This record gives sequence, structure tokens and C-alpha cells, in this order.
Amino acid sequence: MSTENQTCANIDEAIAQFALAGTLTEKSPYGNGHINDTFLLIYELPEGEKKQYILQRMNHTIFKNPVQLMENVVNVTEYLRKGILAAGGNPDRETLNVVKTKDGGIYYEDSAHNYWRMFLFIENTVCLEMVENAKDFYDSAAAFGNFQRMLANYPAQTLHETIPNFHNTPSRFLDFKRAVEKDVMGRAKLAEKEIAFALSREGEASALTELLEKGELPLRVTHNDTKLNNILFDADTKKALCVIDLDTVMPGLSLYDYGDSIRFGASTGAEDEKDLSKISLDLSLFEAFTKGFIEGCGGSLTDKEIEMLPMGAKLMTYECGIRFLADFLEGDVYFKIHREGHNLDRARTQFKLVADMEAKWKEMAAIVEKYVSIPNN
Repeated sequence: MSTENQTCANIDEAIAQFALAGTLTEKSPYGNGHINDTFLLIYELPEGEKKQYILQRMNHTIFKNPVQLMENVVNVTEYLRKGILAAGGNPDRETLNVVKTKDGGIYYEDSAHNYWRMFLFIENTVCLEMVENAKDFYDSAAAFGNFQRMLANYPAQTLHETIPNFHNTPSRFLDFKRAVEKDVMGRAKLAEKEIAFALSREGEASALTELLEKGELPLRVTHNDTKLNNILFDADTKKALCVIDLDTVMPGLSLYDYGDSIRFGASTGAEDEKDLSKISLDLSLFEAFTKGFIEGCGGSLTDKEIEMLPMGAKLMTYECGIRFLADFLEGDVYFKIHREGHNLDRARTQFKLVADMEAKWKEMAAIVEKYVSIPNN
């Protein structure tokens, strides 16, 4: 039996393990995520009302330890729930809520060793796939900043690393250098300019990790996948409501979350754009996100964190570029490709964006400086 059929066969086994009221009336695939298998379950309650749940089969090929992953998710969401209640908010809508199994577990391992989990479905919400305007980007920044603020006092060192060295740029750089040296596919000659670009910036690769080691940057709870579509917006008010997809929540730097958002959302072109003339840093979007993130953090960032925001943007973009380039050199074994040279195209866009950030460094620093006086909320 194929893995896909096995998953379908085991979904009923999994559903039966969770403590749910009412009668199941509908189950269907949900969303467009590429990592986990996600299903929407609709239950009819005795009084005629409907209750919806999200059921997921976790991808334990990518996340090698789903048990530790779920411990992170539960510990962080329960902490957020307490903070939301204390602030007079609605924790059923403003954070994810894990549904436990009948025996009180936070996940279920089925007979085929698939790992399943369940969340309350947050109704009347929408996801945005792309930044359509500065307001969208500002709202997402405020939401991710608020996520940082609410978890500012959480003991980040107690969380598991779900993907070790995920944003350890020096470690990523060493992986890249090994890929260049081995050149297993004989592709290095096709990427000489890109390799030279990456190697010439080796000295900056450890800019953030060195400050962390010196204690000049605090260890934080970080989301590590701060794309716009990982925020739920209220369908009526269009207000950012809830940060979702917490699989990569782990110890890190606030600059990782900020920087990756800038990399993804403030570029004027697609991540795999072939025409590099279309790739630049949109300073208006950079400003919108910076303003929203600092406001959302509500004074929880240190002066050093704020000072290093531009470096966070640059290093996360550089790191992504060397990962794409290393994967191209190794034969496209990690990132899915849809055409010949796809990962090389991706690396080129990231390096073009890095170069444009370097050209606009004074403007970026001035924008950050403009918002440093935002008071605590």
C-alpha cells in the first residue's frame, strides 16, 4: 500500500482517538500546505450547531521528532492562551488550541507510525498568500511583533530545536563551502559569479550568532517561518488575528523572524524571477514592515536588536541564497524544482536582493532609526 493510501486508510483510526463531541458529517482535504497532510472535520452537535476541527498528519520525514515538536507547540500555545486571557482577549481565536486525545495525549501515533494532531478550527478567518499593499505587510509585521512581545518572557532555552541549526548562518555557510568543494554534479562552473559573491561575504555570516554568544542579543522564542500566509485575518474586520503554523517555533533571534519577512515580502520580484532587473528592495514595504514589527513588539526589543534589524534582513536573505546555491551544486536534493537551474535562479534573486540592500543600507538604517522611539505598550 502506498504512503498516500496508507494515510487515507488511517485517518479514521486517528479521528477515533480524539475527544470530540457530536457526529462527524464531513471530512475533506484542507489548505495548500506542502509539508503536512491537512483535513477539515465538521461535526454536528446534538443541539444542531456545527463544530469544526483541523486534523493533520505531521510530516516526520522533515520533522524528525514530532513528539518534541508537539511539546513546543503545546507549551507555547498554552502560555499564549494565559496571556491573551489576562489581556481580555479571546484565546479560542487569537492562538492555536490543541485538541487532546481521549487519553489526554497531545498527538496520536497510528498503527502505521504516522503522527496525527488536531486543532480547533478558527472560523470566519482568511489567509493572504501574497503582499498586495503596504497595509497587508504592516499588519503581518504587527502580528509577528506581537507574537514576540507576548513570548518575550518565555524561557526560550527550554524549547526543543525542531530543525537543528535552522538559521545558524555560519553553519549554513560551511555547508555551502563543502558543496562548492565537492561539486558532485560538476555545476560549479555554471555558478562562478554566485559562488564568488557568497564567499566574499563570509565575514558577515557570523554577525548575529557572535552577538548571541556574547550575550549582546537575547535568545528568543522565534517562529522561523514568518510568511504572510501564516497569519489568520478576521474575515470581517481584516484585522490580523492569529499566528499559525508553529512547527518551526524554537529558540532563536527576533532578527530571524524580522529578516525572513523582509526577504520574502519586501522584494519587488518573485523568489525565482529570471529577470534580475525586476529584483530590488522596496523601501516603502521595508518601512511598513519595520514600523509594524517594532510597534507590535511594544518595547520588548533591546536597543541592540533594533540596531541590527537591517543586518537581520540582509543575513536571512544571504543565508537563503547560499542554501539555494548549495542545493543547486548538490543536485537539487532539498528544494523542489520545476525547471533546469531553478535553484540557481533562486540563489541569484537572493544575492541581487542582498546587493540592493547594501546599496540602500543608509536608507534602511534611517528608517529603523525613525521608529526606535516607539514607547512600550
